[in-house]
Amino acid sequence: QYQFVESGGGLVQPGGSLSLSCVASGFTVDSYSIIWIRQAPGKENEGVVCIERNGVTRYYGDSMKGRFTISRDNAKNTVYLQMNSLQPEDTAVYYCRAYRYNYEYWGQGTQVTVSS
Repeated sequence: QYQFVESGGGLVQPGGSLSLSCVASGFTVDSYSIIWIRQAPGKENEGVVCIERNGVTRYYGDSMKGRFTISRDNAKNTVYLQMNSLQPEDTAVYYCRAYRYNYEYWGQGTQVTVSS
């Protein structure tokens, strides 16, 4: 059975940090491209950052650069998103998605709320 289980969301004050994780089962994260996507209230899905199979990372917006970091632990079959200097506009449901050719797996989503 293929699963991609997320954890780590929550409420944080502006300027704070959170770390999200996605644990895979049934497939290996280093065999897929992994992208973090977020959906803010009333908005469409927005790509955050991606890590390719070869380890190359790609950001989808300048606002994430320098604040968000994606990483992968192959031994734990887990992908992480470290988020620093969070701002209210980062409030969203965050999803991890693994994709390769015609295959894709989604995490269930985790809420991140940045508010004082």
